[in-house]
Amino acid sequence: MTIERGDIELAGVCKSFDGVTNVVDGVNLRIADGAYCCFIGPSGCGKTTILRMIAGHEDPTAGEIVIGGQNVVGLAPVQRRTAMMFQSYALFPHLTVRENIAFALRVRGMSKTDRLRAADAMIEKVRLTQFADRLPAQLSGGQQQRVALARAAITEPRVLLLDEPLSALDEQLRVQMRQELRRMQQELGITFIHVTHTQLEAIALADLVVVMELGKIKQAGPAREVYAHPHDRYVAEFMGGQNVLTGRVEKVNGASFVLAQGVTDGIEVPLPPRPTVSIGDQIDIAVRRDDVILVRPGQALPAGCKSPLPGRVLAIEYQGYFVKVMLDATPDDDFVAYVPEKIFFADPFIVGDAVLATWATDRARPLA
Repeated sequence: MTIERGDIELAGVCKSFDGVTNVVDGVNLRIADGAYCCFIGPSGCGKTTILRMIAGHEDPTAGEIVIGGQNVVGLAPVQRRTAMMFQSYALFPHLTVRENIAFALRVRGMSKTDRLRAADAMIEKVRLTQFADRLPAQLSGGQQQRVALARAAITEPRVLLLDEPLSALDEQLRVQMRQELRRMQQELGITFIHVTHTQLEAIALADLVVVMELGKIKQAGPAREVYAHPHDRYVAEFMGGQNVLTGRVEKVNGASFVLAQGVTDGIEVPLPPRPTVSIGDQIDIAVRRDDVILVRPGQALPAGCKSPLPGRVLAIEYQGYFVKVMLDATPDDDFVAYVPEKIFFADPFIVGDAVLATWATDRARPLA
């Protein structure tokens, strides 16, 4: 069977194991041909199980997995034209870089001349030409990863699946390899499905971010949409960068409503397009940490800002281009402001300072 396209559709996909039901629970998702898709979620949410079902290493208990317009449930990975790069890399220690990369073609019966020619072309793509005759033990972690990536890609899959490929690398190398993965994906022009538990990794790489919880998709969309416009409290808190406040609607007026939050006179929030907001409803709202402005008591609020939250500084962390300021402005003591470095150090706060946290009214967003 030849699959010309790498678009994927998951239709009602469920997976249960002995004694464990709904590991994956009715997942529906479309992934475009040539997209870079990241599944993200906590351990046990089902993301790796979905990866293995797409790859052909597990079959769904129910539902269909369609690649290139064909249902591939029950087919082997080679028939699906999928390839998987494992977290451990699983390189053969006694084979050189060239031999490791060529191994899959050897298994498929390609002649030695042809497979070594193909391996050398792939080695050049992953920039390992000078290391072609080295053994894995003679390579750095990042170089080993590139060998594993090349070995998976040499079979010319339509879908390449990556199971937490960066988790074993230090931070600097992770950033470098993110760039390498994206470059390779764009050069190869194939669909990448990447499982991670790291939010920054997902939003840095993916065309499509899929956030999961307990076997279900909570939100799927472009990275910026998922990060900046989370659908609900779970996505907002899991993806990070958001403060989530809860309260009851005490007034609805025109294009906004006022949320009685318990620690201030009321927070004004723009009305969502839908559904209808009514007085008495309990609602979560999100405010991005980098939208929060801190002022000292008695100072005028910036234009467009209302509903300041009073609090005290609990902790300060210098993050380079911004300063993370943690406040006791909410009952659970996790309200955070990301203050640009130059603004913070022009008039720095210290732990214990009284502050008012505010933001432009249109920067607060109601959550589902």
